[in-house]
Amino acid sequence: MMVRWFSKKGPSGFSAVSTADEVTEGIDASSLTAIVTVNSSGIGAETSRVLALRGAHVILAVRNLSAGTDVKEAIIKEIPSAKVDVMELDLSSMATVRKFAADFISLNLPLNILINNAGVGVDKFTLSTDGIEMHFATNHIGHFLLTQLLLEKMEDTWRTSGTEGRIVIVSSEGYRLSYREGIRFDKINSESGYNSFVSYGQSKLANILHAQELSCYLKERGVEVTANSIHPGAVSTNILRHHSFVSGIVTALEKFLWKNVQQGAATTCYVALHPQVKGVTGKYFADNNLAGLKGQATNTNLAKKLWDFSLNMIN
Repeated sequence: MMVRWFSKKGPSGFSAVSTADEVTEGIDASSLTAIVTVNSSGIGAETSRVLALRGAHVILAVRNLSAGTDVKEAIIKEIPSAKVDVMELDLSSMATVRKFAADFISLNLPLNILINNAGVGVDKFTLSTDGIEMHFATNHIGHFLLTQLLLEKMEDTWRTSGTEGRIVIVSSEGYRLSYREGIRFDKINSESGYNSFVSYGQSKLANILHAQELSCYLKERGVEVTANSIHPGAVSTNILRHHSFVSGIVTALEKFLWKNVQQGAATTCYVALHPQVKGVTGKYFADNNLAGLKGQATNTNLAKKLWDFSLNMIN
């Protein structure tokens, strides 16, 4: 049972204990197509289930096709009318991100919602196949590239349908734990001074800065596509599986302080679907409400520098 004050409702009418089902109740998403980057379980799977429940055509973008198929089958078992497809996506590899985007575009489907959800948490310094530190490669660069490759499709869908497009980037309050300078541009791939928790925080800070600068870019283009970042809350998921000590603490305390997956997916679903969020962009949400940011997450110059740095990296 969560502590009582977590249930206090914010301006949206929802709270930290609201579930994804509750924040989307009565919403018709049957005209929408959404891509959700998904790990084999957890928030991404629940987000996908709820989007499908509300009628959206959901594309599960997964590294493990077998696990993704299991998620799809579980959704269809509960919701026989659900429209769910599975496509392979390894966010740590730019080549597979490009292939995913090309394959999706070849399907000639619309794209209304992009949810950059999947992430990793590793306890040792590791480089991706592209030679990029794994947290930064998967949690930021993979999603940055995916978003860039799909922006034209989202813009075209908005022009054709007149329906606002929404990009939701799942970050974390862990952004506060990043390096002092925010982003170690000159040491992104260096093992010197590396700390797994701080590196994870750096990638989550990058998610927030990405949403802010992406929002500015979209405004300049005059398109009705929004970009926001969210904190799902403290949720016990497989992202902690490489940190056995931390995972043990989470298991011991989750009944009292941690959200369940249904609550953890709520803010993502709220920002992706709720009419209250129409036209809202470049913001940060937590517990189904607008939330404030501190430190380097408010540094607009850092956001611009990260944008240029990321563009150079994917090119």
